[in-house]
Amino acid sequence: MSVKNISIGVAALLFFTLMSSLFTVDQTKQALVLQFGEPKRIIQEPGLALKLPFVQDVQYYENRVLSLIPQDAEEIILADQKRILVDAYARYRISDPLLFYQTVRNEFGARARLESIIDSSVRRVLGSETLASILTGMRGAINNNIRDEVEDSVTSLGIEIIDVRLRRADYPESTSQNIFNRMKSEREREAKEFRATGEEEAQKIRADAEKTRTVIVAEAARQAQENRGFGDSQAIDIYANSFGKDPEFFSFYRSMEAYRKSIGESETSMVISPDSDFFKFFKNKSGK
Repeated sequence: MSVKNISIGVAALLFFTLMSSLFTVDQTKQALVLQFGEPKRIIQEPGLALKLPFVQDVQYYENRVLSLIPQDAEEIILADQKRILVDAYARYRISDPLLFYQTVRNEFGARARLESIIDSSVRRVLGSETLASILTGMRGAINNNIRDEVEDSVTSLGIEIIDVRLRRADYPESTSQNIFNRMKSEREREAKEFRATGEEEAQKIRADAEKTRTVIVAEAARQAQENRGFGDSQAIDIYANSFGKDPEFFSFYRSMEAYRKSIGESETSMVISPDSDFFKFFKNKSGK
């Protein structure tokens, strides 16, 4: 083997060794240098760093805020014995990579521990609250209580809790259905009461209208009878005054009316004595 080839091999080995000694810490990451699994130092500043080649490894952790959203809601019994489904989420960051590595190793282990701690804290805090307090302005204080309790529990894990909030607080499906059925029954009862009240008012209005109509019709009939009687009376007086001035004409007019009514039809037949007074005006206009 020539000296040139040996030099190239040595250079390549030195280059590979140098590259194995260098590593980069991104702005969004923080690093923990391990030697045979034992933590040696923490690097939280971004940039280029050195490690022992072949014997040291680098474990990277997020430096940004992480989110934890449970997959399923939990059913919790409140202080007033109401059952609700609660879904809480948390935001946290890894504040101490060394402690984080020693306790939970990675984010998967941290997620399992956090879910358990948050679930216990939510149950403990909400177990002393009522449904009314959760649904009113006290919800913010409840969120703060849960966050403080979780913060105290995860300090030993190298985690800093940014926020913990209740994302959902609903009745279970069976309870919601029962509430809906009660609401439906209550609305149906109210509707029946409104209909009954409306029907009663309608009957009163119809009765009052019928009464008013009867009074108006009776009053109109009475007024019509009075007017008709007054008109007939005046007509009789006019006829009497008119016919009293000329009795002969009155007798002639009455006879003509009788002729018209009795023999006005073309097919009318009468059998009567010619000497009857009924035909006296058939002889001459004076009745002679």
